[in-house]
Amino acid sequence: MELTILRDMVGGTAALATLPGSLELAALTAAGMLGSARVRRNSAAAIEATRLAVIIPAHNERESLGACLDSLLAANREACATIVVVADNCEDETAEIARGRGVEVLERTSLDLRGKGFALDHAFRELAPRRFDAYVIVDADSRVPENFLTAFRAEFAEGAAAAQCAYLVANSAANTRTRLLDLALRAFNQLRPLGRARLGLSAGILGNGFGLRRETLERVPYTAHSVVEDLEYHLALVANGYRVEFLESTVIYGAMPAGGKGRETQRARWEGGRLRMLRDHGARLAKRVLSGKATAVEPLLDLLLLPLGFHAVLLAVALASANPLLSALGAAGMGILLLHIAAAIANGASVKQDLRALAVAPAYVLWKVAKLPAIVAASARRAEWVRTERAVEPARTQCAAALENRQ
Repeated sequence: MELTILRDMVGGTAALATLPGSLELAALTAAGMLGSARVRRNSAAAIEATRLAVIIPAHNERESLGACLDSLLAANREACATIVVVADNCEDETAEIARGRGVEVLERTSLDLRGKGFALDHAFRELAPRRFDAYVIVDADSRVPENFLTAFRAEFAEGAAAAQCAYLVANSAANTRTRLLDLALRAFNQLRPLGRARLGLSAGILGNGFGLRRETLERVPYTAHSVVEDLEYHLALVANGYRVEFLESTVIYGAMPAGGKGRETQRARWEGGRLRMLRDHGARLAKRVLSGKATAVEPLLDLLLLPLGFHAVLLAVALASANPLLSALGAAGMGILLLHIAAAIANGASVKQDLRALAVAPAYVLWKVAKLPAIVAASARRAEWVRTERAVEPARTQCAAALENRQ
């Protein structure tokens, strides 16, 4: 009897922990699969009058920056954007590489205020007197297609307060791990933002390939300095009544670590940072929901959605419960999760490769469980900018192939 009670308690806890995430996945998956795209109407004159500045925060990026700038310069033939590299606390030739490509450079050194959020805030302040209409943020290890800047320019010409495009993996073919990450980002960085946009919600900010209108920054300054400053700033935007539009017509590719220390630091930073945001903002969002603020519902559900690996483990625990209700909740949640993964697979180029990557998912989940202490440590309010180690040359080659397929 006691064992049954304990089993039900564990199953009930798992079911409750996954319920908000299952609701989030159900709504966004359905909207992303079934919704219709927004029709944009803007004049050529309005687009041509829109002045963009592209900001590239860079910390010791000599290996990646040149190829990133080459892709941006190719995309800038018609957009007439000003490209600015923020060489932030650099100890290498990042600034010289940028000047060699003919772009502007802002050099910043601060032993105390270190991190991407501080670099972006510095750039926004330095460029404010030049009255650009909007800013587009690109990570230094990224590549963009030729329509990237013209797509953002058209979006801001239509009046968007902020915009985000899909942020996908450049080197998905490096190994099974990067293929699995590519599938995860198609779910997190493409399907879910698309679902939000088609529900009339704010698409979110993903840290790379996003843009902000000047007036938006004037009213909501970029003072986000956590390890997930993008999520932190998006919560500030939503709290102030702003919505981020999802830009379906273009994409940005970023190189991801294929293994080793880079993989560990990146996952700890992403997931630890989200944990910190839940701790800092969860109660406030819940109070807003209880007071009737509908705009706070989806951001709260998003924070309550666990990483999909942990979410699946808890669903399996609920599914194994002897209690029929708990078991049914686990089964329903598992069905929603599988549909979500299937929708993300449908957005890829190879079902066979995606299924092969999913075969190693259980081992990956066990690896992540072992890294829980690092994830908790990364949930500190502020963290120093630690550059993620990547295999640059393979990523560069694979990203060129991805862009060729896109164009």
